[in-house]
Formats: sequence, structure tokens, C-alpha cells
Amino acid sequence: MSRTTFDLLVVGDANPDVIVSGSPRHPEFGQREQLVPAAGLVLGGSGAITAYGAARLGLRTAFAGRVGDDPAGAFVLDALRGGGVDVSACVVDPAVPTAMTVVLVDGDDRAILTAPGCLDRLAATDVPPALLERAAHVHVSSYFLQPLLAEGLAGLFGLARAAGASTSLDTNDDPAGAWAGLADVLPVTDVLLPNENEAVAIADAVAGPVTGLEQAVKELAARGTLPVVKRGERGALALTDGELVEVPARPATVVDAVGAGDSFNAGLLAALLRGLPLSQSMSVAVTCGTLSTRAAGGTAAQPTWEEATQ
Repeated sequence: MSRTTFDLLVVGDANPDVIVSGSPRHPEFGQREQLVPAAGLVLGGSGAITAYGAARLGLRTAFAGRVGDDPAGAFVLDALRGGGVDVSACVVDPAVPTAMTVVLVDGDDRAILTAPGCLDRLAATDVPPALLERAAHVHVSSYFLQPLLAEGLAGLFGLARAAGASTSLDTNDDPAGAWAGLADVLPVTDVLLPNENEAVAIADAVAGPVTGLEQAVKELAARGTLPVVKRGERGALALTDGELVEVPARPATVVDAVGAGDSFNAGLLAALLRGLPLSQSMSVAVTCGTLSTRAAGGTAAQPTWEEATQ
């Protein structure tokens, strides 16, 4: 660790989230106005929420992404700085607006509407090589929303590993449903962080049809990565050295599950980077994901390391 400035470098998406709580399942058109219990403007984007949560857990964290030269971009950068995240490598793009997301929350379910803005302009070449050399771990989020980053990700991870860093990837959902392009990325991804549906979809894409989650994680592990699967109220599951590792969920009263998976990512990486064994790291991750649901938005209720490990 003596060569590093940062424990964690997150590369990925950042945008404001407008969280609409108690949203009707089918909003009425025809210029009808409907009242909802609450709404809020908060930091969003899988990468940004992961970075913010990691910094709150005590990791020296940097974030590399792309925002527009607009009030939304300023909001994102100010929020990250306020959470202790270094954003000096973020690109401010004057030509394209910052991405924006509206999250319609109905109980424990949600619909997500994203205007991608400058997301598709983020490229692997936007990440300064000197920053890669100063990071102990490099995490990438939202693979399918950032095609230029996806195109160069195998090379980026190869450079990171050559510099001595470990790597992780949370693809998030693929709006196109194709799940393509990961065959070259998985062998240079130390930890893969899908949810159940994503794990099966990725395994289907790289290995052909699979018949369930257990077969999916085996196929993913065979590609050289450690799959750690987020299972919501069922906790988490991983496959390492041919053995399944399962960790149960904690009881919770959920206010809002937005960003819970990103808080899980932050918890797992914080624990692994502190040298905890996998099962204990997964327990910390599940706790972080659960505690993050105590308030609306992805970052408001993210725990400290003391809260996550007590």
C-alpha cells in the first residue's frame, strides 16, 4: 500500500437523482397533477454512490467520471467533495449536459428513467494513467451505459493490474438486453458484483443458457473472476475455490432501496481492502446495503465503518 495515494478509484457514472417516493404505479397523463408523499434531489449514479459510501467507510477514495458544465454537474461534484471524495480527475464537458435520473419509488420497487447526457462520452482514456498507478483498487460501474468506457475496459483493467491494483465491476442493468462485450473483461476483473438477474444474464451471454443462479456463478467463476451476487432480502452469495459462500440478510424496515446495491459494493470493497476474509466481507457488505435503506436516496443513510461492523 505504500505506493498508493488512494485505497479506491471508482470510474463510472454520476448524476443527480430526483427520488419520487410513493409514486403511483401508472402516472396519469393528460396533464393530470398527482400528489406524492415526498420527493428529493440527491446524489445518484452507481459509481458516485459507491464512491461516496466507500469514503464514509474510511477509504481514501477518488472518482473519475464525466459531468456537464451545468448546475447538475456542479451539484454532483460538490456532493462528492462534501463526502470526502477526490474528484480532480473528473472531466467537465461543456458540450453535453450532465446525466439526470428520475426514480419513481413504489414500496420496495422502483422505475428508473435516465437521460444519459454525457455518460456515453466517458472513455477509458479519460482516466489518467498516473491515477491508476496511485490506486490500490479500481472499481467500474454501469458498464452498459458507457459504451466508450466498456470498449476500453479490458485494457484499463489490464493497466491497473499491471500497476499492482485489484479490480471490480458492477455492470448494472443492460437497457438493450444484449449483455454483450464482457468475455474479454471478466478475466481481468478480480470481483464481479451483479445482482441475481444480472448474474444469470451475463452468464447466458458468455457461456450460453444457464439453468439457475448456481450454474451462473460457476460459469462466471470459470472465466477468472470472483462473482459476489447481491440477493436483496436473501443476502449474498459467492463462489470461490469451487465452494459456495452464502451470507443471510439482516432484518430491515426499508424506507428506500435506491443505491442499496452500490452501498453493498462499497462495504465489500472496504472490508476486502482491510484484509477481511470473504465471508466476513460479505457480511459487512450486506449490512451496508441494508443500513442504506433507512432513508430516501442512495447516500443519506450510508453507514460508517463502526456502524457497519458493530
